[in-house]
Amino acid sequence: MGITSKMIGERGRRQADKLGVDPGRVPPGQYLTERFPVLTVGRNPKVDLESWSLSIWGEVENPFALRWGELMAMEQVTVTTDIHCVTRWSKLDTTWTGVRVRDLLARAGVKPTGTHVMAHSDGGYTTNVPIEALMADDVLVAHTYDGEPLEPDHGAPLRLLVPSRYFWKSAKFLRQLEVMPEDRQGFWELNGYHNDADPFTEQRHWF
Repeated sequence: MGITSKMIGERGRRQADKLGVDPGRVPPGQYLTERFPVLTVGRNPKVDLESWSLSIWGEVENPFALRWGELMAMEQVTVTTDIHCVTRWSKLDTTWTGVRVRDLLARAGVKPTGTHVMAHSDGGYTTNVPIEALMADDVLVAHTYDGEPLEPDHGAPLRLLVPSRYFWKSAKFLRQLEVMPEDRQGFWELNGYHNDADPFTEQRHWF
């Protein structure tokens, strides 16, 4: 008999118990790791911060683009949160710094017709998230991990951070947030991953 999701989940809960951590923080089918595994679609893009920008557009009243310095001049927030990858690893108490996505959306003025956001990355990667999920305190466009600038393997210079979803929704190499009037699937969603990606209900795949 092969290793099942239940067996992996039991391993994760045992790990949490040994660490004195509430096992309820570990979603079903996940195990804990202290490493930060690297999973990327395609090669890491080359980035020039002098020409870099982040655009917010679509179903908004005031579309805009931020240069790197302008982004760094906004209110910076540091959050400590757990992250969960669909490949079954979870990492607890990770610390990130960046700008809250809800602040960017407020500045853009989301129209009543805006319901979802498509994150667009350098290299063409995309992923979709409901606007409601982006309003949480711990949802950032993050440039710093554990007190240090993001490494290229983890999405430098900027990535989306959406801890309530499996980590493929936290798009690396972020360049655009497109506010949409309806849902539209991104890269992995079109390739069989679940549209909603809630780790605690194991929304890994459509099938």
